[in-house]
Amino acid sequence: MGNERGLTAERSGLAAEQRVVEGLYARLDTLRDEATERLAAIRREGPSGSPQNRSERDAFATLYEDRIAQLDAVEDRLCFGRLDLRDGEHFYVGRIGLSDAEHLPLLTDWRAPAARAFYSATAASPGDVINRRHLTTQGRNVTAVEDDVLDVDALREMGADTALAGEGALLAALGARRTGRMGDIVATIQAEQDAVIRAPMMGALVVQGGPGSGKTAVALHRAAFLLYHHRQQLESKGVLLIGPSRTFLRYIDHVLPSLGETGAVSTTLAGLIPGIEISAVEPDSSAEIKGSTAMADVIKAAVRERQRLPRADREIRIDGRTLVIRRSDVREAQSRARRDGRPHNEARAAFAKDMITRLTHQLADQVEAFSEEDRHDLERDVRDDRNVRIAINLCWLPVTPDQLLRDLFSKPHLLDHAARALTPDERDLLLRPASAPFTEADVPLLDEAAELLGDMPGGRASRRDGPSREEIEYAKDVLDTFGAESMIKVDAETLAARMQGGSTRLTVAERARRDRSWTYGHVVVDEAQELSPMAWRMLLRRCPTRSFTIVGDVAQATSVAGTRWWPETMDPLFQASWELRELTISYRIPAAVADAAQAFAKAAALPVSELSAAREIADATAATRADDAVAEAARIARRHAAAFADGDGGLVAVIAHEDARPAAVAALEGTGIDVYTARESKGLEFDVAVVIEPARIAVRPGDLYVALTRPTRRLEVVHSEPLPPGLVLT
Repeated sequence: MGNERGLTAERSGLAAEQRVVEGLYARLDTLRDEATERLAAIRREGPSGSPQNRSERDAFATLYEDRIAQLDAVEDRLCFGRLDLRDGEHFYVGRIGLSDAEHLPLLTDWRAPAARAFYSATAASPGDVINRRHLTTQGRNVTAVEDDVLDVDALREMGADTALAGEGALLAALGARRTGRMGDIVATIQAEQDAVIRAPMMGALVVQGGPGSGKTAVALHRAAFLLYHHRQQLESKGVLLIGPSRTFLRYIDHVLPSLGETGAVSTTLAGLIPGIEISAVEPDSSAEIKGSTAMADVIKAAVRERQRLPRADREIRIDGRTLVIRRSDVREAQSRARRDGRPHNEARAAFAKDMITRLTHQLADQVEAFSEEDRHDLERDVRDDRNVRIAINLCWLPVTPDQLLRDLFSKPHLLDHAARALTPDERDLLLRPASAPFTEADVPLLDEAAELLGDMPGGRASRRDGPSREEIEYAKDVLDTFGAESMIKVDAETLAARMQGGSTRLTVAERARRDRSWTYGHVVVDEAQELSPMAWRMLLRRCPTRSFTIVGDVAQATSVAGTRWWPETMDPLFQASWELRELTISYRIPAAVADAAQAFAKAAALPVSELSAAREIADATAATRADDAVAEAARIARRHAAAFADGDGGLVAVIAHEDARPAAVAALEGTGIDVYTARESKGLEFDVAVVIEPARIAVRPGDLYVALTRPTRRLEVVHSEPLPPGLVLT
């Protein structure tokens, strides 16, 4: 009888919630149609009118495009919950906030203060919440409802039916097959995750968590939360998200849009320097040196070396007259050019002007009588003389960051001069041919050089830092014409920037991507344990306010220049303005996999965090010994892929040591099964992970810890060599 009542309640709940969800989607369609119609009307007007009118139209067009993109992105699982309150009221929680035509609330944004109870209320501390309902939807259809009753007596007094049937929302999400793209957790955020997401923005928040604890998801949801609550502060500057690889960025690229945000810039460290391609792997020995802050002084010395004093005075003939480029004049002109602190390439103009003036005076002294016009002619003769130009360039040579680095690492005499603090053996490790490709360890050095060098002469045109006060005031008037109904999230400063000539169609993210010197309002760093001290210098430059969200796991550090203990890295960077929080539950990894990985990590003396797995799955681990480990791993991977092909899908991946990767790729050619090194798999997740020869991967223990913790269902280990100490699989 009780079960029948539960099923009846569930069926009635489904029908009622279906009507609500249909109404929410109808409102979503209306708003999207309105924005589309207004955008079409603006486009029909064409580019006619005054420049101000054209700028205004372009700004409006951009705003409507942003709004349409936002509404499209939240189509999936628009509404996922309902809160029933003690006073008899209830409200729905979803990806964005929606109001009806009379501006009455229909759907509460998950980031709004009112929605916090959806994630934090418990039976022990329910607050005003008596029931939390989870809605499961497929497309626009409600397929299941599940109630988390926090106060049974209060609910019964109201005569409400609850649907207590079905699998828990969290476990259902965790049990879903992988698709190769990260899923958001907005409907299933847990209390410890919610506390991190909603933490204050100022200072640096470091989130330490073991594999599967949701660090990346929490970081992305925090970015969306901060953009929602600090929009005026962040809209014009943007949020920067740093990921470990392009593969990782593709994996997460749709999460923020699905949470209603499209303004963040997601990139790797290398992506912060336009035009630089990374195509080589750095040996650990040289990567460790390049990651140390001592390299900042090396780059500074290399730049200063381009400001040279001639060994002796030099004579130059112009129109039959002798001029002397004196060492004393060069020294004084260089000193004056450095005074205002401008970068090397930009300060060169002041140096060159000073030297041309001095040489012009010498030439004028040899001419008996001349007018002011003659003086200009003399100055032009000096400036246009080829020998003068060569001499000035030799004394203050403009150079690009990549050329500076190529010269530094390919010419021993330059390296010896700039890197005197390094030992001869350390300098030898840095030497390489000028044609050698750049590596990840070079990226912070290139950025350091770019900061000290500035733009080449005739490079990027000067740009205004932002719109004028008058433009901002005009933008406020423009926004007033929208009214509250538009729901377009933008402040006047950002709108004014979009209305500036030449940048009217560019979003904040687009402008930031084009400008290496852009500074952001907040920076989110994933896999932060991999960053070297020089990489941190690079990021701090991008956020002078030092407002950071930093997520990582020191036990998964694979970079020799990375972090093994957070205070050691954070204290010098942020002093007292940082806080450490830990995520202690692994939601993704089966308990058997987590236990095996942690046992190995502890045996390898990795600084692992205590981790409790949320799921028990039978037969989650297996070890197979084979003479040809690659061939056997390929066979196992194909078997799992075939099994998934007959059901609801799933993702299988093979993880191998760098030396074994080519053979594994060849063995799996045409199967669609991807092969990764441990470092390439960082941050990713698969239903089944097949790890080849773990003893070889364990040469870097952190690499193997990463590889072992990628699966959400089953870990297969294939080996011909003995397993590394501590790794026991059943």
